[in-house]
Amino acid sequence: MQATEENPVTKFSLNSRLPALLVCIISAATPAFPAGAKNADPVPDFSGLWGRNSVGFQPPPSGPGPVMSTTHSIFMVVGDYTNPILKPAAAERVKKDGEISRSGVNFPTPSNQCGPKSPPYLLRTLEIQVLQDKDYVTILYVHDDAFRRVRLNQPHPARVTSSWSGDSVGHYEGDTLVVDTVGIKVGPLSMIDIFGTPQSEGLHLIERYRLIDGETANTTAERAEKETGYIAPERGAPDIEAGGKGLQVQFTVEDAAVFTMPWSASVTYRRAGGEWVEDICADNPHDYITGKDTPVPTADKPDF
Repeated sequence: MQATEENPVTKFSLNSRLPALLVCIISAATPAFPAGAKNADPVPDFSGLWGRNSVGFQPPPSGPGPVMSTTHSIFMVVGDYTNPILKPAAAERVKKDGEISRSGVNFPTPSNQCGPKSPPYLLRTLEIQVLQDKDYVTILYVHDDAFRRVRLNQPHPARVTSSWSGDSVGHYEGDTLVVDTVGIKVGPLSMIDIFGTPQSEGLHLIERYRLIDGETANTTAERAEKETGYIAPERGAPDIEAGGKGLQVQFTVEDAAVFTMPWSASVTYRRAGGEWVEDICADNPHDYITGKDTPVPTADKPDF
C-alpha cells in the first residue's frame, strides 16, 4: 500500500509506532507466495538443462506400470502387449507395431514423421530445459521447439479446448512440483510411448517433478538404459554431467477408453552439459520408416 498523509487525529509518538513499522518493513522484504499456494515451503529449483540417454519409461516399485520393451533395443522397438493395463484394442495396436518393428522397418511415430508430440510421449525427449517464475513453469523440449506452459495455482477452465500439449495446471507440494494435464488432442500419430500404445481425448495425466540425489539418479538412469536401449551422445543425446542432483518425473496415466486401470511410471534426467542446440524435424529425402533415402528425380541433361 502506498504511503498517505498521516491522520491528523493520530497522537502516537514515533517510538510507539516503531514496532508496527518494523513489521511492515519485514513483511515487505519477505517474498509473497502466490494466492492458492499449497504451502509456504521454499520453491525447489528445477531450472536449467536436463538430459537422459534413453527414451523409455521406468516401472514403479510396485503396482501397475507402463508397457515395457521385450528387446531392450532402440533399433527394434517391441512392446509387451500382454501387459494387463491394456484393453484388447490397445494391446492389438502394440502387437501390430511390434511386428512391424521386428520386420526390420519402423512403424510411424510422431518422432519419425515430424508429427506433434504430446505428453506423456514428450517425456521421451532426450533434453529439456525448465524455466520457473511466480505464476508459470515453462518446460522446453529440445526437439522441434516444443514447449509446455504450466499455470501455477489455477484451476482448469470449465471447458477445455483440446491441444497437442493439453491444459496444464500445477502447484508445489514441499519439494515437488505437481502438474495436472487434461484436454490432450488426439491425431493419427498420437501415442503414449515409443511402443505405439494409443491414447484417447479422455487421457488424464498427473506428473510429479522432484530433485533426487546424484547417486540415485545415476543408478536409475543406467537401469533405464539397459531396459530400453542406450543412446550415446554421438547419436544426438546430450552430454551428461557427472555428479549433482537428478530430476525425476513420476507420473500417473488415467484413460478408461484405452487402459483397464490407472498406471504409473517415471523418467529420470541428469544435468546436461554443452549448449542448447536447435533440433528440428524437417522434410528431407530420408524415409525414417524404411531407413532408406527416397530417390530424387534426376535428368541426364539440363532442360535448358
